[in-house]
Amino acid sequence: MIANVQAVYHLSDPTAQDGALSEGGPVDSAGFAIAVSVFADRPSTRGEIRDDAMGAGFRLNQEGPLVSLLKSGPQALGDIVLVDCPTGDAATLAALARLDTRIARSGARLIVSTTLVGLDAAFVALGESDAQILVDPTRAERIVALGQTLAGLAGARVREFSDQDRTALLRLTEQVAQLARQLGAFVPQPSRSDSSAFAFESPNQSFNGAPVDDDAVLSRLHQAGPALPDPRLVRQIIRQRQLRGRFFEGDLFADPAWDLLLDLTAARTEHQRVSVTSLCIASGAAPTTALRGITQLIEAGLLERVQDDTDKRRAFITMTNKAADAMAGYFAEIGSGAAKAV
Repeated sequence: MIANVQAVYHLSDPTAQDGALSEGGPVDSAGFAIAVSVFADRPSTRGEIRDDAMGAGFRLNQEGPLVSLLKSGPQALGDIVLVDCPTGDAATLAALARLDTRIARSGARLIVSTTLVGLDAAFVALGESDAQILVDPTRAERIVALGQTLAGLAGARVREFSDQDRTALLRLTEQVAQLARQLGAFVPQPSRSDSSAFAFESPNQSFNGAPVDDDAVLSRLHQAGPALPDPRLVRQIIRQRQLRGRFFEGDLFADPAWDLLLDLTAARTEHQRVSVTSLCIASGAAPTTALRGITQLIEAGLLERVQDDTDKRRAFITMTNKAADAMAGYFAEIGSGAAKAV
């Protein structure tokens, strides 16, 4: 698999002609080896990330624990920074926030791996750099993230990136992703039963946080046009969608976007706030996949992030008025269609 990833990396080599791949490691548009820095408090994890990056041909710039990111004075972080932060304590939050700002200003790329416990804190701290966030990733998933990050780095830095290069890059990245999925198939996966931690519905109120009591904000809901549906109907649809997993392979329905919108539709009419972690769980997808879906919906103007005023380590995800109007219109349309059918 490393060989496939190296093939993806080499497309950024300006000396390669007609899509040919160079023999060395990944290089930037000036021909210099792409440097990575690795920061992780767990020595074994740090060593694992370092070995995988170097095995793929990257040059190691520096490595160390997360606290080293808080050192005063300039530090050369390199082109790609890989961070592992399984917890969301104050020191970790400060280190990530500082790193996020530096990465956003430098044009480098950031990959952060965390856990469900630390996800909310990581999401809050990483608001500027467009970081890739991985939740409990396997080694294969980290390698795929490196390949995807380098593709973006190449697109930003290489002035001339031919159609042939783009096609080869896409194919190679898909091959690596397929290999990662095949490797993941050998790892026991959690059950998707009704009692699973990955249930499709939002966790209970205590997990999502206190109900929203800002009547001024809640009164914005569609004073003109159709209203959002009864949340009990939406929850029923979510449960029906969950049944698919009993009869079909889960990968057939891997896109979490619709499940994210359904859950937030119900939460909005129930006057509940939904944390990032809660929404990832409710999507029924792998947390990293759910995060990618959340990011895409934010970029599309359908979701927005709202920081918790009482806990700076947590952020909520809410639907925008644009998304709420669209969901209300959708349910009104299918309701009208059902009535006509009768």
